[in-house]
Amino acid sequence: MTHGSFFATPSRVFPSRRDFFRRAGGGFGMLALAGLLDRQGLLAAETAAPGINPLASRPSHFPAKAKSVIWLFMNGGPSQVDTWDYKPELTKHDGQELKGFDKDTGFFTDQVGPLMKSPFAWKQYGQSGTWVPEIFPSMAKHVDDIAFIHSCFTETNNHSPALFEINTGMSRMGFPCVGSWVTYGLGTENQNLPGFVTMYDTLGRGLPKGNALNWGSGFLPGIFQGTALNAHGAPIDNLQRDSQMNDEQQRRQLDLMRRLNRDHQQDHEGDAELTARIESFELAYRMQMTAPDALDIGKEPEAIRKMYGIDNPKCAHFAKQVLMARRLVERGVRFVQIYSGGMENERSWDGHIDLAGNHRQFAGETDIPIGALLADLKQRGLLESTLVIWGGEFGRLPVAQRPQNTQQMGRDHNPHAFTTWMAGGGVKGGVHHGATDELGHKATVDRVPVHDLHATILHLLGMEHTKLTYRHNGRDFRLTDVYGNVIKQILA
Repeated sequence: MTHGSFFATPSRVFPSRRDFFRRAGGGFGMLALAGLLDRQGLLAAETAAPGINPLASRPSHFPAKAKSVIWLFMNGGPSQVDTWDYKPELTKHDGQELKGFDKDTGFFTDQVGPLMKSPFAWKQYGQSGTWVPEIFPSMAKHVDDIAFIHSCFTETNNHSPALFEINTGMSRMGFPCVGSWVTYGLGTENQNLPGFVTMYDTLGRGLPKGNALNWGSGFLPGIFQGTALNAHGAPIDNLQRDSQMNDEQQRRQLDLMRRLNRDHQQDHEGDAELTARIESFELAYRMQMTAPDALDIGKEPEAIRKMYGIDNPKCAHFAKQVLMARRLVERGVRFVQIYSGGMENERSWDGHIDLAGNHRQFAGETDIPIGALLADLKQRGLLESTLVIWGGEFGRLPVAQRPQNTQQMGRDHNPHAFTTWMAGGGVKGGVHHGATDELGHKATVDRVPVHDLHATILHLLGMEHTKLTYRHNGRDFRLTDVYGNVIKQILA
């Protein structure tokens, strides 16, 4: 019998070559191999041993400034030159042609117009003298706590791949998002709540392009994917147990399932997905008592609810989500992501038509709640340990888009420049990093790719992005791929 034929058919005793060598000779061959791989730096990161909770809180690589993240995602691509990147030269050259402009930069190549000034009035705020448009009166009060990154850029001008890139580091589907990497690396402090929670539009405008893949765990075990709260009804599906079953009966049922799964797992050692599935049953059980309380904003004082805008019909839907986010991180949830806006176009920040009306609407839905969040975190002493992020998947062009059959002009997609800001969690407030050209068309100074944003987020959470890896298909993957530099200029 040849060497090849010996392993040609899986054995009931040794289902794989690796299993054969692991068991043969008491495993000494595998120990020797492991030693060689370790010395060469080729050994995969350890996976959780059977019975170990994959969401258990784990130490960071070095002392962290932030313990949790609230990512405020302005879905659709807000215009940097109409939000945080003030460009007086754009006003000066309003109506003129942008010479040398590549009409293929945007998505609608047959609707390219001239340069268009911002439709909003701007003023300076804070000791930093930050220019803020009239649509952000609440956030304007907090500019000295915010670090603005004006030179972000991405690799695509289309929503779905741009959303995947900003969320996962890759412009194609199938990769773990930032929240999944964070909970994989650090676990979570509250074992009775999900480590990663996401919330999407509640006004019937749909999910972002790519849907749940934006908060998916990719090839990481499923326990690390985002738990999406429902837009209507019960925030989490199937959380309440059957009315005909009491707590003792449910506990006995779960214990039986756990024993059966553990017996099965003994024959599948190292199966992280199976470990995650077992733990997901236990997490759901623990959440039955904890989650409803954490998400009950009715327990907040009336003054707090009013500060967030719960009583304001224009922003109440987003205010509820932001207030829930504060309650979640306050209880140890590691990562919360909230999407403003739905599928595309006028249902999100995707201002192709009537940019002025579009951005005024979505700013009106988000400004008061976000300003309240920053103030509330600060007064509770939570801003120092909570990293707040604001941004979208790309920016908008400084030239007008001229849609047919309308006099209201918008702006097309711009992958070359957009602004992201961060506050709290070890970030230096009142700083402006990077710059675009005088018209806001392209990032020109200290350009920041998406991988740098991700490296910086992980750094603030105490993780070295090159060391946070997961072995998949014979390769060690990481959030930042083979790139990424921490933006040290914004660190406190």
